[in-house]
Amino acid sequence: MKKSTVSRIGDFMSGKGFYIVLLLCVTALGVSGYYLFDNMDGPSRPVSGPVQVVVTPAPTATAPAVVPTATATPAPTATPAPMPTATAAPMPTAAPTPVVTATASVFTWPVKGQVIRDHSVDTLAYDETMGDWRTHDGVDIAAEAGTSVMAPAGGTVSDIYTDDLMGTTVVILHADSVLSTCSNLQGVPTVEIGDTVRTGDIIGTVGTSAIAESRQESHLHLSMTRDGVSVDPLEYLP
Repeated sequence: MKKSTVSRIGDFMSGKGFYIVLLLCVTALGVSGYYLFDNMDGPSRPVSGPVQVVVTPAPTATAPAVVPTATATPAPTATPAPMPTATAAPMPTAAPTPVVTATASVFTWPVKGQVIRDHSVDTLAYDETMGDWRTHDGVDIAAEAGTSVMAPAGGTVSDIYTDDLMGTTVVILHADSVLSTCSNLQGVPTVEIGDTVRTGDIIGTVGTSAIAESRQESHLHLSMTRDGVSVDPLEYLP
């Protein structure tokens, strides 16, 4: 009976054929190794015969798994409740101080006597002491030296001085910017600057200190201004 091809191959491999195939494989491995190392040491030379190139695929980088980051949810902020604002109680307003006008003040004659020289600021009058014609900013009231001089009205003593021509002088500030000036006083007055006086309070005595009026009989010189403008004292005296 004729053997099949498979059977013949099997018989061949079970005999000497096995060793022949093994020898051929070893020889092929040796030749391949020789050419491999020969190409590594020197320039490449053509290799005869089929060369089996095994391409090993480069490992692909695997992107790291993206770990989802937790997004922090902002904690709700507490909105402070508006504090009630304290409303200050309105301060009681003081009642307005009534303004007393000069014409409403109580005036009195600083001395009792006759007017021997009138107020004259618009018309020149003869001055017997100075021997010329000049204005006169007040009134001269006859009174003996040493006679007590009273405050013409209530107010504050704003100035005390000695004038070269009118002698010892006391100035009193009344209501409504009215100033009264008493001149030709003796020595030191009985009041000081800053004193508060009432109508009729004693402020000094009649003297002879006014050189500019020394030829006249003994008297008190009284002048007055309102807002800095000379006024006739007789408009205020009762």
